[in-house]
Amino acid sequence: MGAMVGPEAFTEVRYLAHHKQLRALQLIPQLSTAFATQFGRASGGLVRSYRTSDAETIVVSLGSVIGTIQEVVDEMRVDGVKIGAVSICSFRPFPLTALRSVLLRARRVVVVEKCLAVGLGGIVSDGVRSALSGVQVKGYTVIAGLGGRTITRASLRQLFEDAGRDELELVTFLDLNAEVVNFELEREQQSRRSGPTAEAILRRLGAVGSQVG
Repeated sequence: MGAMVGPEAFTEVRYLAHHKQLRALQLIPQLSTAFATQFGRASGGLVRSYRTSDAETIVVSLGSVIGTIQEVVDEMRVDGVKIGAVSICSFRPFPLTALRSVLLRARRVVVVEKCLAVGLGGIVSDGVRSALSGVQVKGYTVIAGLGGRTITRASLRQLFEDAGRDELELVTFLDLNAEVVNFELEREQQSRRSGPTAEAILRRLGAVGSQVG
């Protein structure tokens, strides 16, 4: 994976790394099944579905946030909302086929992720879009938890309710402080040398001193 090699063999080395990742797509489910047989509990795998069999809205995520998402799914299910969740257990290799089979019957897919590709949107969303290539389903990207910001059940519930009405933007930033953002954009328009953006925002929020030496 980390071989030091010149241009005469670099393409071949990278191809072999790619090839081995694709082979892992077949091995990961087998190892997951063997683990469950040996220890009596599930671990790993490619994807894990949660209440998706009849879901009209499916939330895709990975990592620790999935627990909070599942709690919100349970709350909304009590109210009759057809919503489910999918946790991606293998990001590389990305489980295109496995994910596609879970999402095929959904009306909309909401990807909640903690990673932002500036100028594009979500990195996980890119893989989800590839998995759904050719499928007519509404897709939304939600960027959440950047910098360790808390992702609350209340915020997620409102987000999923908005998604159910198809009122989300294609890329949404959860709990974005629009007032601060708009103020900063106006400030930048008024001055050619507006200064450091982060420092200005922190000052407005009271997180730094009002005077900077």
